[in-house]
Amino acid sequence: MATRYTIGSGLVITALALTLIALLIPVDSFGSRASAAATGPADDDGGGTVSTAYGPLTAADRDFVRKVRLAGLWELPAGRQAQQRGTRPTVRTAGQHLIDGHTELDRLAIQTGQALGVDLANQPSPQQQEWLSQLSAARGEEYERLFVQLLRRAHGKVFALLAGIRAQTRNSMVRALATSANATVLDHITVLEDTGLVDFDAVSDTAQPTK
Repeated sequence: MATRYTIGSGLVITALALTLIALLIPVDSFGSRASAAATGPADDDGGGTVSTAYGPLTAADRDFVRKVRLAGLWELPAGRQAQQRGTRPTVRTAGQHLIDGHTELDRLAIQTGQALGVDLANQPSPQQQEWLSQLSAARGEEYERLFVQLLRRAHGKVFALLAGIRAQTRNSMVRALATSANATVLDHITVLEDTGLVDFDAVSDTAQPTK
């Protein structure tokens, strides 16, 4: 009788333990998905988390540094073009802010990449090159509206990514870059909106920036 009681008790304890594990796994998985969603989509370069003199460096950290560099590679020439071709003073002002902001951010991104051993691009991505081609082909009012829409939507997406990186990174250099980028991106969003040309429906995540 004692043996049957012991076996029965063991089975009950095992069942309870398995139930607890089953309940914990989905919660942990959801937490990981929520964390990933907060920082936006990041490319996993397969390098994992590595130790540096400035703190742990994750794949998301490296992806962020690369994206800051990529942003400058197309937004700097876009800003110069707006300075030359914009007819509205507010569009030319936005172009100058892009030049000033991304010149400094580009310097910081390169400095951060070198210090942390992160390889950086030297030319815009194919999509960014397509945006620059669209801007070069546009004329007059169409050009100004396209310039504002493309840049405002791009900055909106980066702004959402910044919040996650700034909150979660444990690397001091990445944190400093995110802090500078946050101020710069907010400034650019503001001057682009000051043009009065932003179509807020078209800059939502469901819209296509190339249309």
